[in-house]
Amino acid sequence: MKHESVACTMYEAVSGALGPCPAPIGPAEMRARQATFTESLEEYDVAIFVNNPTATRSADVDHRHRANSYLMYLTGWTEAGGVAVFHHNGGWKCSLFVQPRDVLKETWEGRRPGVEGALEWPVDASHSLDTLDAVLGEILKDCETVYHVTELDTAVDAIVDAALTEQSRARQRYGTGPTALADPRPVLDEMRLFKSAAEIAQMQHAADLASLAHIEAMRRCTPEMGEWQLQAIIEGCFLFHQSHWAYPSIVGCGDNATILHYGENSEKMNDGDLVLIDAGCEVAGYASDITRTFPVNGKFTDAQREIYELVLAAEEKAIEACVAGADYDAPHKVACEVLQNGLEALGVIPASLDDDAKFKLLREFFMHGTGHWLGLDVHDVGIYCPGEDKAPRAFQPGQVITVEPGLYFGAWRDDIDIPDRYAGIGIRIEDDVLITEDGPVVLTATCPKTIDEIQALIGSA
Repeated sequence: MKHESVACTMYEAVSGALGPCPAPIGPAEMRARQATFTESLEEYDVAIFVNNPTATRSADVDHRHRANSYLMYLTGWTEAGGVAVFHHNGGWKCSLFVQPRDVLKETWEGRRPGVEGALEWPVDASHSLDTLDAVLGEILKDCETVYHVTELDTAVDAIVDAALTEQSRARQRYGTGPTALADPRPVLDEMRLFKSAAEIAQMQHAADLASLAHIEAMRRCTPEMGEWQLQAIIEGCFLFHQSHWAYPSIVGCGDNATILHYGENSEKMNDGDLVLIDAGCEVAGYASDITRTFPVNGKFTDAQREIYELVLAAEEKAIEACVAGADYDAPHKVACEVLQNGLEALGVIPASLDDDAKFKLLREFFMHGTGHWLGLDVHDVGIYCPGEDKAPRAFQPGQVITVEPGLYFGAWRDDIDIPDRYAGIGIRIEDDVLITEDGPVVLTATCPKTIDEIQALIGSA
C-alpha cells in the first residue's frame, strides 16, 4: 500500500514556487575577498579566524553547530573546528587548520574532510589542529601585529598570548618595539556590508523560502491552534527545503505579540486574536528576516484593521525611503512620522501635546528601530554611523536592510495607559530590502501583506 507523504502534502502548494537553490559562492570570489582583506595588512601582520565552538545542550548532547560568519566569508568553511591563518610568505597565504581524520570519531559523529580534504576549499595549505601549537607558533615568531578576536578558542588565545609575551620581550631587548593585538573585524565588516551578485542570489533564495513558509502558516492557521504548531509549520518548511531558521522563530498571539522578543510559542491562539510571526531562514549562511501579522480567524476587526493599515502605510513609506544617497535612518524617520500622525488621527496621541511630547508618547508604542543590516548574520555587521561626527551613513547599492515598523499595545503593561480599543494588539510588518541604483528592491515581495491578500489566504489549505 502506498502512503502519501504528510510533508509533501503540507508543502506541495508552495514548493513549486521556489526555484532551484543558487550555486554556492565560488572559490574565485572567496579568493578575491581574501585579497581585499590582506591589502589592509602589513607584511609582518598575521590574521587568525577561529570557528565557533560547539556548545553543549545537555550532558553529551550538543547544539547544532553553526560556523563563524567571518570564517565562512573568507573560506567557505562550515565544518566543526577550523582555524584560518593569513600570513605573508612570499605573498599572502591562507592556512587552514582542521580536525584530522579519525575513523572512530567519524563513526560516531560523522565524516570529516580531514587535512587532505580541506585543500578543496580556497586555501593555500591545510594542517591538523593537533599541530596548531607548533605551526602557528612558528608563524607568529616574526609577527608584529596579530589580528585576532579573543575568547572564541582558549587554545588559540593561549598560543597568541605566549607569542605576544615572548616577542614583546625580544623586541624590547633589541629596540624594535612591542608586538600588538588588533581586531580584524572593522575591515571585514565594511566588506560584508556590500553584497555581491552571488550573495544577493543566496539572500533572494532565503527570502523566497521564508515567504513560502509564512504563506503556508497563513494557509493552515485556524483558531485554537497552538503558537507552537505555526512554528512547526514555518520551520518544517525550512527543513523541507534543506534550510534552518536564521534565529529562533517568534510566534506570538494576542498580548504575546506585544512582546518584541517573545519566544515561548506555547499558548493557544484564540478566535479574534492577531498572531505575529517573525521568522526567517538561512541559505548558505545568508539570512532572511520576515514578520507578518494576521487574524487567526481570517478576519480583521475594525480596531485591528485601523492599526494594521497604519503600520502597513508606515512600512511602505519607509521602503520608499531606502534609496541610494539617503541617510540610513531615513526609513525610521519616515515611519515615525507616519505612525505619529496616524495615532494622532486615531486619538491615541492627543493633538494638544507639543511635538516632543507626541514623539515621546509614540515611542511607548513603537520602541525599536525600523531596520538593521542583513547578511551572514541576521543583525549583520556594518557601522551605521562611521564618521567622527557620528552622522548616519548614506545608503549605497549592494546593501541589504530590513524595514520593520510596528505598534504594540500590551494590555499587560501597567506603566502607561493603553487605549481599551487597541489593548492586546501587537502588529509588526517586516521585509528585506536591497539598495540599488534604481531604487529599493524588496527581496521578500512574494510574501503577502495587504489585508485582502492575507484574509484570502488564512485557513485556505
